[in-house]
Amino acid sequence: MKSQNIPDFSRKRVWSLLEPASENDKLSKIIDIFLVTLIFFNILMVILETVEELYINYKAFFKYFELFSVIIFSIEYIGRLWSCVENKNKTETNMSARIKYIFSFSAIIDAVAILPSLLAFLFPTVDLRFVRALRIFRLLKFSRYSNSINTLLIVLWDQRKSFGAAFFILFIVLIISSSGMYLVEKDVQPEKFGSIPQSMWWSIVTLTTVGYGDVFPITSLGKFFGSIIIILGIGTVALPAGILASAFTEHTKRNQKRYEEKLKFMLSDNIIDDKERRELNKLSERLNLSDEDIVAIEEHYKNKKK
Repeated sequence: MKSQNIPDFSRKRVWSLLEPASENDKLSKIIDIFLVTLIFFNILMVILETVEELYINYKAFFKYFELFSVIIFSIEYIGRLWSCVENKNKTETNMSARIKYIFSFSAIIDAVAILPSLLAFLFPTVDLRFVRALRIFRLLKFSRYSNSINTLLIVLWDQRKSFGAAFFILFIVLIISSSGMYLVEKDVQPEKFGSIPQSMWWSIVTLTTVGYGDVFPITSLGKFFGSIIIILGIGTVALPAGILASAFTEHTKRNQKRYEEKLKFMLSDNIIDDKERRELNKLSERLNLSDEDIVAIEEHYKNKKK
């Protein structure tokens, strides 16, 4: 009887507690809510610290809150590093699984959340305002608890080569437009187009179609060249947006296909029991499918069977 009252803090249990909570795990849900709330208030503190009057008046509060946050985030990081072997492949050793975890995106974000403050505590006499500002990256810790953010990061990573090609094209157009405007306008407006780096500001603003109006060509040739760059900018800047939209559509289709295959397997006996329904619900959450998507998939599959 006594053993039943002892909390289970085995490695497997710690891993399940620190991962996004399952439907019936109340303690894991509480930990998730606590960590998400702590992340939110950390971002708020980083923002408020930049208000000099607030920082001076409440310096001690900011310091102790940061110390508390670093302790919690450090415990979380150590717990994840210790228990991550519960999620390893059969071919991996404990050491290789931990090394793999250390260099994973989520672990790097966790480390970035801790290191700036540790440096500030270890070297209090050194001006580390820039390093402390890196704490804003704690915002990325939300990705662990948001399927939507996680989907975005997956899509960005999957399309990294396409994005690289698109930004390389944008870089080429930037260099050409900056160089061209420098050659055309340097004698007339040396204070604005006196060098290629100076001209880059105009090129960036023009290519992104922002158009602040603080720098602009005044010669006829400059205006003509600028018009061409504006037209090029519309197409060039639209490339990453098109890639992202297409990748999202493809990712959603793959997820819908995975859900349909799982549904097909579970309907092999023409019945979905409560356990199977819970499993499908968990899968739909992990795949970031909406209720409308699920209804449409199930209706489509039922119609196919007919």
